[in-house]
Amino acid sequence: QVQLVESGGGLVQAGGSLRLSCAASGSIFRINAMGWYRQAPGKQRELVAGISSGGNTNYADSVKGRFTISRDNAKNTVYLQMNSLKPEDTAVYYCEIFGRTKDGGWSDYWGQGTQVTVSS
Repeated sequence: QVQLVESGGGLVQAGGSLRLSCAASGSIFRINAMGWYRQAPGKQRELVAGISSGGNTNYADSVKGRFTISRDNAKNTVYLQMNSLKPEDTAVYYCEIFGRTKDGGWSDYWGQGTQVTVSS
C-alpha cells in the first residue's frame, strides 16, 4: 500500500502565503514525476505544477511567478509554496505521484486533498 499524506492547507487572506506538503509512505519504492492539482467547486481538476525526477518544473499560466514546486527525494515529499494568493486560487489541492512499488508496476497515486481558501 502507498499512502500520500498532505498538509498545509487552510484559510488565508488575499496576498498571503501557504506551503503545502505531501509525503509518500508505505511500499513506495521509486518515484518519477510529482505534481499538484486543484479542483474548485463546479470546475474540473486542473494541473497546477509538476516536477520531474530530474527537477524540471512546469506551471499553469495562472500561477506562474507566484507558486513554486519542489521535492525532497530523500523524504519522498513534494512541496508547493504559494505566494500572492488570490481568491481564485481557492480550491481543494491534491498531490499526485507517478511511482512504483518493489513488486509492482508504475502507477499514479493521489493524496486525499487539502482545502485552500483565500478570502478577499
